[in-house]
Amino acid sequence: MSRAADRRRAFARDRSIAFALLGPTASGKTRLALALALQHPLEIVSVDSAQVYRGMDIGTAKPTAPEREAVPHHLIDLVDPTEPYSAGRFREDALRAVADILARGKIPLLVGGTMLYYRALARGIDALPAADARTRAQIGAEAAERGWPAMHAELARVDPRAAARLEPADAQRIQRALEVWRLTGTPISALQTGASAPLPFALRAFALLPQDRAALHERIAARFDAMLKAGLVDELRSLRRQFALNAQLPAMRAVGYRQAWRYLEGDISAPELRDAGIAATRQLAKRQLTWLRNLPELAPARELDAALSGD
Repeated sequence: MSRAADRRRAFARDRSIAFALLGPTASGKTRLALALALQHPLEIVSVDSAQVYRGMDIGTAKPTAPEREAVPHHLIDLVDPTEPYSAGRFREDALRAVADILARGKIPLLVGGTMLYYRALARGIDALPAADARTRAQIGAEAAERGWPAMHAELARVDPRAAARLEPADAQRIQRALEVWRLTGTPISALQTGASAPLPFALRAFALLPQDRAALHERIAARFDAMLKAGLVDELRSLRRQFALNAQLPAMRAVGYRQAWRYLEGDISAPELRDAGIAATRQLAKRQLTWLRNLPELAPARELDAALSGD
């Protein structure tokens, strides 16, 4: 082993530092992380709320098998698409994964775009009630009848602060906010104190922020076209045969799968599937960029290589 590699291992071990590479979808996070892994003893920890689901490979742009063989990846393929997975569980899993990586003398690099998961890790979890299947099912049934914009309007009446942060089509978070209100009688915004919880390691975060929005949109369209060509619809069709899925499950509300579900149900045509998937991905990227711009601790991604070297 070279002296430089020895120094990097000692730096990661002695300082107990984890690094995060955040960015919007299709910004090139995975490509950059894999390139950095050629120069540094990295292990990658996924920060992606869809990659935790087994079998959802194409639509989540999971690292390929060769990529995962070349660089160890964590927090991928953890649960079936029918199972719940939360930001709280992510925090527990991420803390354990980072500790294991540091214990091996490697450098943890958290990579992804699920900003709620990053915030849960960096700042802790608020004391919110556990998910209640009956309440969620009731809200889902109401949404199926009235539409999510109407549910968003209901949320605006009981918790205007939470509603102001959410898009009218953000079904998952609208459902959670209404669920908390119905279970506790207290707005979720009042329970989300943002209280920090200390981490057992230092965390340095870097952002990959595309400067050319048009170029990002082109990459989003090209990637969604590639997903369709690779068999996104067939992947979902197979998952529907394998699992007892429904359109209200968090896994099935993931961008790409939500639109493919509507196509399989006959609600939209193939061209409409493409257009809806690209539009939804653009909206996701917009929300991610808003989150990123409100995180003051982020440094530019171009500085990550030097930071990994301990400079």
